[in-house]
Amino acid sequence: MSNEGKKVKTHYRGTLADGTQFDSSYDRGEPLEFTCCAGQMIPGFDAAVKDMALGEKKTVTIPAKDAYGEYNPQAVQTVPVSQIPNAAQLPVGQTVYFQGPMGPFPAKVVSVDAENAVFDMNHELAGKDLTFEIELVEVAE
Repeated sequence: MSNEGKKVKTHYRGTLADGTQFDSSYDRGEPLEFTCCAGQMIPGFDAAVKDMALGEKKTVTIPAKDAYGEYNPQAVQTVPVSQIPNAAQLPVGQTVYFQGPMGPFPAKVVSVDAENAVFDMNHELAGKDLTFEIELVEVAE
């Protein structure tokens, strides 16, 4: 029986290849609710939940291409500091938000020098294979 198109609730724990946890609904004490296969989740997570039975637990490893995509070097942009107000205050290593045509989007500040600021607009998990322990806790028609 497929969960495609159904509202589901899952508990999950996400880890990187080295075992580092990057997210967990268990830690928040609340399952994640979404419509299965409606594009609300990364494709590999949707695919894993699609054929799960209520109460089932499984562990899946999702390759980068089915998670947050491969790392894209073209998403690293260099901007002259003369075009950035208060460029000297940019927090290197931190995420800042730019206003785009579809709303705000994040970019990590890679470096800032006297002439340029470098921003990485890749998702922080881009290029990484992700492992999820998933538990299907609710299915609504």
